[in-house]
Amino acid sequence: MPKELIKARCFGGHSSLYSKYHDQEWGVPVHDDRHLFEMLVLEGAQAGLSWETILKRREGYKKAFYNFAVERVASMTDEELEVLLKNEQIIRNRLKVFSTRQNAQVFLEIQKEFGSFDKYLWEFVDNQPILNHWKSFKEVPIITKESDALSKDLKKRGMKFVGSTIIYAYMQAVGLVCDHLTSCFCYSNKTKT
Repeated sequence: MPKELIKARCFGGHSSLYSKYHDQEWGVPVHDDRHLFEMLVLEGAQAGLSWETILKRREGYKKAFYNFAVERVASMTDEELEVLLKNEQIIRNRLKVFSTRQNAQVFLEIQKEFGSFDKYLWEFVDNQPILNHWKSFKEVPIITKESDALSKDLKKRGMKFVGSTIIYAYMQAVGLVCDHLTSCFCYSNKTKT
């Protein structure tokens, strides 16, 4: 049996797309503002849906939102956003689509204030990933004091689709938190570094 098929994973073993995401992205610290914006958009779009649904549409989102060039997204017109509501390659929810522009505008304000979104974001975990030691997903929280604080601040600044549950998933996705289970090969890799 190929080694790829016998890796112990937290999730995602049923599909190559999901396995790749689990193995290469989830829980890996991100410091690139473009990628941080991409994941913020995707996590907001995921609200009420499965993450696999969003992964399957990721390329559609990249095309629709100019490869997540935040300045370009921030300046999208109502007409451009209306056209996206007919785009089957993304989630065609009016509030989610229009919030992407709003969130891009706030993202730019944060970059201006802090020098980068990365600098702003990582302060919520004292610039160090939180490495948890869960044995089961039943132990993994859906919110934490850190996600509550980040969510509250983003909302105060005017962002949408940034509730604490969405933000905790975002924190997991961009590596502010590592919630790979102790039985997962990615957890073993994290504890070695």
